[in-house]
Amino acid sequence: MSKAVTSMTGFARVGGAAAGYSWVWEAKSVNSKGLDLRFRLPHGFDHIEANAKKSATKAFSRGNISINLSIQRPEKSPVLDVNQEVLDRMVNLAAKYRGGREHVNIETVMTLRGVVEVVDEADEDEDVIAARDAALSESVGELLTVLAATRKDEGDRLKTVIKDHLDEIVGLTDGAKNLAEMQPNCRAAHLKKQLDELLDGETPVPEERLAQEIAMIVARGDIREELDRLEAHVGAARKHMAEGGAIGRRLDFLCQEFNREANTLCSKSSDLELTRIGLALKAAIERLREQVQNVE
Repeated sequence: MSKAVTSMTGFARVGGAAAGYSWVWEAKSVNSKGLDLRFRLPHGFDHIEANAKKSATKAFSRGNISINLSIQRPEKSPVLDVNQEVLDRMVNLAAKYRGGREHVNIETVMTLRGVVEVVDEADEDEDVIAARDAALSESVGELLTVLAATRKDEGDRLKTVIKDHLDEIVGLTDGAKNLAEMQPNCRAAHLKKQLDELLDGETPVPEERLAQEIAMIVARGDIREELDRLEAHVGAARKHMAEGGAIGRRLDFLCQEFNREANTLCSKSSDLELTRIGLALKAAIERLREQVQNVE
């Protein structure tokens, strides 16, 4: 069963809430030679990263993927504590100058520095933390699913564009093939005409010698092998596209082979129209390569 053609470009955003917390996961994916995962999580949530990275590694094979977590903690009222030792000392000191403890205003004493202190909040319940972390892990799983879907959607678009570029290369190759079939006769006639102009009525070149020279010229300019390889590369590219999956590297290699054959065709060409086709081939291959760079 064939797999989908997937792009390395995508974006996903998923929100969630549990145990009094609320959060937003965001993921952005761009092109990369390999798989590069980057996480940005708030302090204290690093333990979530390990499982998320494991899931992302299973889901994707290539791409530079950045995953960010923004989280809001539940608001809590401050916890106050009375420093009994300081309170007793302040009350005794005030009683000394007020003529007894009964004359001390306790409310005023409580406002003095050091009597009432704000203490650290108590550690959250383990069950609350476990519920929060489980919900966060489930949420990041949803994020990766959405990211994979956006990459697939972009891959569907790429598949159509790449198919069009391959069809263009086939059309140009067929045009070059038609010219290649006519080139020997054209070159023979052109060479004979040049010889006649150079000799200007002098002793003509023997037909046997002329045939040898034409054969050598035609052999040097024969592009049928390059055209056959171009057709083979198109067939291989179409096969990869039909199979789908992580085919980006294979398609990129084929683009290099396409370009090599197009360069050789241009270097062998002695015909203006064939040169034009060779240059058009190189431009089409470059457009193909630009799209292939996005394939996973």
